[in-house]
Amino acid sequence: MEDSHGSSSFTWAEIHQQPETWLTTQAIVAQHPAIAVIEALRQGAVICGAGSSAYAAGAVEQAWHEARAIPTTDLVTEAPERLPEARMTLSLARSGNSPESIAAIHRLKRHRPSMKHFAITCNAEGRLAREGLASAIVLDPRTHDRGLAMTSSFSNLVLAGLCISHSAALSAALQAICERVTASLSAMSEHAAALAAMPPQRVVVLAPAPLLPWARETALKIVELTGGRIAVLAETFLGLRHGPMSFVDRGTMVLALVSSDPMVRRYEEDVLAELRHKKLGKLVGILPEGCNPAIVDEAVPAAAGALADYLRTPFEIVYAQLLAYHLSRGVGLDPDNPSPAGVISRVVQGVTIYAG
Repeated sequence: MEDSHGSSSFTWAEIHQQPETWLTTQAIVAQHPAIAVIEALRQGAVICGAGSSAYAAGAVEQAWHEARAIPTTDLVTEAPERLPEARMTLSLARSGNSPESIAAIHRLKRHRPSMKHFAITCNAEGRLAREGLASAIVLDPRTHDRGLAMTSSFSNLVLAGLCISHSAALSAALQAICERVTASLSAMSEHAAALAAMPPQRVVVLAPAPLLPWARETALKIVELTGGRIAVLAETFLGLRHGPMSFVDRGTMVLALVSSDPMVRRYEEDVLAELRHKKLGKLVGILPEGCNPAIVDEAVPAAAGALADYLRTPFEIVYAQLLAYHLSRGVGLDPDNPSPAGVISRVVQGVTIYAG
């Protein structure tokens, strides 16, 4: 697929394919024979991943009562006596070949032998899918993104986890969300491209607490796709007041994902009003229906503003991905390969795993 500049791009195509792959992911999860077992064990479960997959785990944690999201990069370094006690782990991974993903499972098997291990992965040929787990849910191969940065991999990993715990709510809403996002992709891209025409030096990403993993993934996308040329901070609205507001200056882009909960929105609107009063930042809001667009400088309609916040991450990430894509182009980089010097790679390389 070609982007608006006429260039062929994996990342562009992978962002745009998401509504279609979401429906496939929902069907795969609904039909998978391991779902009943995972559902029975998920209370108190450990959900893990590395990088974007760790943020995906954090998004799923928000919807899984009493579950814990722990990055695999922490699990391989934690002291054995401090490793979590749980009945189940659920590993999330794009390729399933990250060294820490495999090492974390090996370590937990050694120190917590009673745990059952499951995975959601985009790659049937990855090590994780063939690691002797209790079961692996393998998503549509199109979700195994070929671009450096995860886009459709991220949203589908999150959605798969959410479909395990909230299948009824998502089944009722998903078709309409997919149609809405498909219809608005062009407008979202044009809006993001206009904002990115003069890339800011700083971006602040704000979200309510259940969507903080969304904010962290958004920040990572901008950092990855701009090769670190734009400094980014992810925070909750109320958390911004407690020191991080010092990061915001007049030229900072503030990307704010506003809550679907009217009570929570009152707090968020106060923070946005404070920023405007202090003449801090260009305010870009992703707003649910019924929200006053005057609270921001630029308004973007939410993709899933009628859902509870803890279910919105896979759908609201699309605008953020498009913004990161256009910012990448704006600083003169190739979004498929924004790290030509090899500072980062699609699958982490050169990790030494130590016994312990």
